[in-house]
Amino acid sequence: MSQAIIHLTATVDPRAHIGENTRVWHWTQIREGVTVGSESIIGKGCYLDAGVKIGNRVKMQSNVSVFHGVTIEDGVFVGPHACFTNDKTPRAINPDGTLKGADDWTIAPTLVRYGASIGANATIVCGITIGRFAMVAAGAVVTRDVPDYGLVMGNPARLVGYVCPCGARLPGGPASTTEARTCPVCGRVTLVGGRE
Repeated sequence: MSQAIIHLTATVDPRAHIGENTRVWHWTQIREGVTVGSESIIGKGCYLDAGVKIGNRVKMQSNVSVFHGVTIEDGVFVGPHACFTNDKTPRAINPDGTLKGADDWTIAPTLVRYGASIGANATIVCGITIGRFAMVAAGAVVTRDVPDYGLVMGNPARLVGYVCPCGARLPGGPASTTEARTCPVCGRVTLVGGRE
């Protein structure tokens, strides 16, 4: 077994846990209480806020911001410059003008399920779940849950169809009931369906 490889310019809090064979690249900051699983890649200039949980075999490209309250399961891809938020009503000050403190706001947790992909420059608004093997298009602003295998794009992001676990787009658009769709690339049959 091999230990994590952490670049000399990265700042990793001693209270964080980095799994075996994980690579942390230049100028990344990993705060206290963060857990990163094994065989993951955390790209250059990423910020992992306190308590964030990252699974095994996650590939996080450069300059991703992941804030407190976010959990990313195994096998997730996060494209460059993606940003995860954690407060639905952010303010710097209270109504009386005093600076907000740590207890003056409520975290809205976000979950990214197994095998999902988040495109470059996507913004994930807090309090949602992105389903297994779902795909978020580059530049999308995700404001609500994404179903398993769902393909979303736009601002705000809308469900436009589904993708195979191999990444290819499945035929057809959104489905109101559960149905089987066959991938035109790998031939896998995937059960999709749901709601927007």
